Amino acid sequence: MSSRRTASLITLGCARNEVDSEELAARLEAAGWQLGDDDPDVVVVNTCGFIDSAKKDSIDTLLAAADSGAKVVAAGCMAERYGNELAEALPEASAVISFDDYAEIGGRLDDVLAGRRLTPHSPRDRRTLLPISPVERAGSRSHIPGHGDLPDGLAPASGPRVLRKRLDESPVASLKLASGCDRRCTFCAIPAFRGAYVSRDPEELMAEADWLAHRGVRELVLVSENSTSYGKDLGDLRALEKLLPRLAAVEGVDRVRASYLQPAELRPGLIDVLAGTEGVAAYFDLSFQHASGPVLRRMRRFGDPERFLGLLEAIRERAPEAGVRSNFIVGFPGETEQEFGELVSFLEQARLDVIGVFGYSDEDGTEAAGFDGKLAQEVVDERVRVLTELAEELTSQRAEERIGTEVDVLIDEDLGDGGYEGRAAHQGPEVDGSVTVQGIGLVKGQIVRAVVVDAEGVDLIARIKAGP
Repeated sequence: MSSRRTASLITLGCARNEVDSEELAARLEAAGWQLGDDDPDVVVVNTCGFIDSAKKDSIDTLLAAADSGAKVVAAGCMAERYGNELAEALPEASAVISFDDYAEIGGRLDDVLAGRRLTPHSPRDRRTLLPISPVERAGSRSHIPGHGDLPDGLAPASGPRVLRKRLDESPVASLKLASGCDRRCTFCAIPAFRGAYVSRDPEELMAEADWLAHRGVRELVLVSENSTSYGKDLGDLRALEKLLPRLAAVEGVDRVRASYLQPAELRPGLIDVLAGTEGVAAYFDLSFQHASGPVLRRMRRFGDPERFLGLLEAIRERAPEAGVRSNFIVGFPGETEQEFGELVSFLEQARLDVIGVFGYSDEDGTEAAGFDGKLAQEVVDERVRVLTELAEELTSQRAEERIGTEVDVLIDEDLGDGGYEGRAAHQGPEVDGSVTVQGIGLVKGQIVRAVVVDAEGVDLIARIKAGP
């Protein structure tokens, strides 16, 4: 085998996958592989397997990579979820690997390059509803992609030995709080292949935050399947409330943003910390999913319009300009016109900054896939259309309400001609719109105070604030 071994990484799906890819990149370099997109020996596709459109995108990307002539390896959620089934359906892939292979990714790619066929794994149910001992939990950490120590000698002794390699120069980076999920939403398959909720140790997170700050990161985005569950398995229900101020105090970090918050777990103390801590974005990524109480109960979730509106009121009492986003599933089995109307009415009152709308579709292995009362596809599509149009109108109105307010914008890109693109505290990366700022000499990673002068959809236009 040639000493030159080059791998290319393609990442699909959510921010959690991006962290996983940076772990894979570090492990590959530690194993002597070079990373590069020009004529690689192996292409590793970190797939997403959450919904049908994501699965299709993953398959298309794998096939396109195979057409390049490189050997192709499927990793990530879709590979973990389907394993040997995916390998049989996609002979173009040289290997389908699971999360358990990540620690030895260099050796796995050596096998692929040498033509040794890897035996696809048989997906197993990683779920557990039973408490597990500290010993068992420590062992389960091998299944948490995205963190861990480099082997001795492969990182400076003076710094945190974080197993991660930055794959871009963005001033924003995700920090994975945990892996897995203990909730049992009837529409979601994630617990079946991501496993039980396992929180990372706070000191490990602090070390990684410091490591990221020393590499130019100015905003940390905390990600997991459910960030409000952080610390429950460590015996501390207030762990996130304690962690947020510590992360915000890391030298070089200007902003910390929490994502994936469960409304039913959003305690008053946590709201206080999110809304009132310097350096922590007043940003609430709330997983409502619906507003009708009966629909939510069929989803095995909690809430209703009154409770959700009360939560939003409590947030805005503490932070009037807080950013709030959420996603909603329409056409869930049994959803009546009245229940859909409750959702419409809730959105009209909620004043959300960003609204994601998804039509229900059956997911393999979920409880909802076996429910009666499935709606005709044309009914689901029509409700998606109606709610999407409403969402666009409502979020545009919400953006217009911000005209005249002051925002702190983290500059991310120089657009040329004196224009710069960035995001305010109420805007999460990539999915929540942006702010265009006119200025001179601004640099990536800088935070500037600006006044909003116009809005285009969810995007804002602002000018640098004059004076002190």
